[in-house]
Amino acid sequence: MQPRNMSMSGVVDLAAVKAAGEAKQKAEQARAEAARRGGAPAAAQRLVFDVDEAGFEADVLQRSAEVPVVIDFWADWCEPCKQLGPLLERLAEEYAGRFVLAKVDVEANQLLFQQFGVQSIPAVFAVVAGQALPLFQGAAPEAQVRQVLDQLVMLAEQRFGIVGAPVEPGAGTGAEAAAPQAAPAGPHDAALGLAHDALDAGDLGGAVQAYKNVLADDPGNAEAKLGLAQAELLRRVQDMDPQQVRKAAADDRSDVKAQIAAADLDLVGGHVEDAFGRLIDTVRRTAGEDRDAARVRLLELFEVIGPDDPRVGAARTALSRALF
Repeated sequence: MQPRNMSMSGVVDLAAVKAAGEAKQKAEQARAEAARRGGAPAAAQRLVFDVDEAGFEADVLQRSAEVPVVIDFWADWCEPCKQLGPLLERLAEEYAGRFVLAKVDVEANQLLFQQFGVQSIPAVFAVVAGQALPLFQGAAPEAQVRQVLDQLVMLAEQRFGIVGAPVEPGAGTGAEAAAPQAAPAGPHDAALGLAHDALDAGDLGGAVQAYKNVLADDPGNAEAKLGLAQAELLRRVQDMDPQQVRKAAADDRSDVKAQIAAADLDLVGGHVEDAFGRLIDTVRRTAGEDRDAARVRLLELFEVIGPDDPRVGAARTALSRALF
């Protein structure tokens, strides 16, 4: 069976966006505490471990504030699981702390199996900053597994500020990990930190300005571009009455402002394709300033999702057809 890949750059979750600053702060606190104790943070102690329903909160949810947690749903009777499991374990060792692997025996943990909506096994999910993300289902070639894991690591770092904790080979067997080495601070880390802090405090205007400050010095900064797009989206929807907005959009399809506002709500709710489709339809049916307003908002929503997401590519194609 070929894996059912889920693009990491397409995840949009209001709580996840706000959690980014908090997650980064927790990760930094964990490393600082580990350094004070002269050891490694909890996330670095084991790279591969079994998890059950009783330990899920501490072993997965809490740990995901420090390091991406990949979850492998498996069973003894599952032949593809016997191919995928060892591969994931080997890659966990090789990635050396950029993610950890939690193994869930579905026979012994039916509740977790149901809560994640697993249809068949093997199935692989991830949890980052408390947010569950589907990765793929079924046995997969190593190259494709690596690609998905690379996307996950990039998402965790760029969107949540979570970089894991570097460890030496052998940590997956329970051996004590090496103390993490502090990464050199980037030239805009302080300004980005201010943006994360503003988001955490609900100061969306402050977050927008902080991201703009970074972009003024470094127009190509991908993290600042993404953060600015997300902060501006959150600022637009924070005072909306969702019921009223959706009613206005449903009652009058020619009301461009209502369609644009409803698209923002669609995206915040995770309905990416609905948001894109609504604006593309609006572009198709309008002209002049109305068409331009819908087009510009659609381009802004592309920034929230990220250029690598296949839904963005498909929507760009559809937009071109609607325009020309």
